[in-house]
Amino acid sequence: MAIRTPDWWYRRNAQGAPWWRFALWPLSQLWLAVNADKTAKAKPYRSRLKVISIGNVTLGGSGKSPIADEVLRLLPNSVGLSRGHGGSLTGPVRVNPQTHDAAQVGDEPLMLAQRHPFWIARDRAAGLRTIEGTDAITVVVDDAHQNLAISKDVHILVVDGDTRNGAWPFGDGGICPYGPLREPLAQGLSRADLVILWMPDNSAPAPELLALLSEKPIFIARLTAQKPIIEGPLLAFAGIAKPWKFEATLRDLGVKLIGLKAFGDHEPFSDAQLQTLQSEAAKQNAYLITTEKDWTRLPPSCRDKVAYLPIRARFDDEFGFTQALQGLLNGA
Repeated sequence: MAIRTPDWWYRRNAQGAPWWRFALWPLSQLWLAVNADKTAKAKPYRSRLKVISIGNVTLGGSGKSPIADEVLRLLPNSVGLSRGHGGSLTGPVRVNPQTHDAAQVGDEPLMLAQRHPFWIARDRAAGLRTIEGTDAITVVVDDAHQNLAISKDVHILVVDGDTRNGAWPFGDGGICPYGPLREPLAQGLSRADLVILWMPDNSAPAPELLALLSEKPIFIARLTAQKPIIEGPLLAFAGIAKPWKFEATLRDLGVKLIGLKAFGDHEPFSDAQLQTLQSEAAKQNAYLITTEKDWTRLPPSCRDKVAYLPIRARFDDEFGFTQALQGLLNGA
């Protein structure tokens, strides 16, 4: 089932939270208890390959995939590995964009496999064992900060540092579903080797946020997107954790945006939903646009009717980040 991220999760004081939020607190304690039990029983697999984890302490929306994309670009002989969230295949299997679709392997693996060797495996340890039979040297594991099945040589923690309009990356510190955190913040930070902080263009991190993360090396990443060449109005739609971020990116690019339709994160688009979107766009003489990740979930027959916005991570100090990453790998 696709879940829509409540925006009050990412308000410092949970501003706008529903009155019944208190009923979610016992569920958050159950979440903690289950994870503590898993941690106590974990016996992580140690691969002979170098393993980099890219993750976060919140549920979705921190921008892990563009960072994984960039790390894979920077490191030679590296491959990607993911659970394949939203896909039917359990793996281990190497993703082939020519023969697989998002329903089989998940939207993010399918997107990243367009540019890098990429594998999915529900059992990440089995995935590593399979990759050990290839010529890979380094494995970049997406969304693995809380994964207990494998040992990692480098833990990269990705944080959305945009604190405009009352936003705060960790909300009020509540554990899911009471808040956005997968685990207590101090616990998640303690395992990180370095932090990547997403920032809007021409913005500096909030001093309070820098102080909170100050015990770790921090590298600033910014989103690079190219303005669509389509003339005329655009109707956007997105099934991501923070659809409002996609809307803000489009508006920052100066496009004529007439609206945004939000869907659940990783939600498959039904024929009826797509027909409704196409009809609404036609009524307003607009063209449809979505994220690259969402575009991979569209049926092939629909893709030529929808544009997508390619994005890429750009580090303020790419050389420094690469040196820090290589130093951690060499010292592992």
